[in-house]
Amino acid sequence: MSRFDDHPNVRTALRYHEAVARLAAPEELKQFLHPDMVHAQLPNALFPAGVDRDLTESLAASTQARTLLTGQHFEVINAVASGDQVALEAKWSGTLAVPLGNMPAGHVMRAHIAAFLEFRDGKIIAQRNYDCYEPLP
Repeated sequence: MSRFDDHPNVRTALRYHEAVARLAAPEELKQFLHPDMVHAQLPNALFPAGVDRDLTESLAASTQARTLLTGQHFEVINAVASGDQVALEAKWSGTLAVPLGNMPAGHVMRAHIAAFLEFRDGKIIAQRNYDCYEPLP
């Protein structure tokens, strides 16, 4: 973590993404998230219209990810904080557990991600993701 901004919210954001990467149970993820949390995924290859989720929907999506992926990894390239906001730049890869569209089980999907997180009381209250997926078959 030392190569990034040494800010408590950056440390929390990195620990949160580490938990997401290992497909942590919703109970573990909940410790990072404010009860009023909202997560927006801007339009991308998987969600052409984008998607907005509250805390309950975000935790349900994490449960669904555990059935769709055998594993995933975030390589955080950059992380900076300003006040209660954190910006992360990351590379993501995820291995499919089941077929998805034209992609067979075992296919490794890759994306370049910019995530902007807002904190309240030390927890993530808002997350906006700009996920740029590499070409899908």
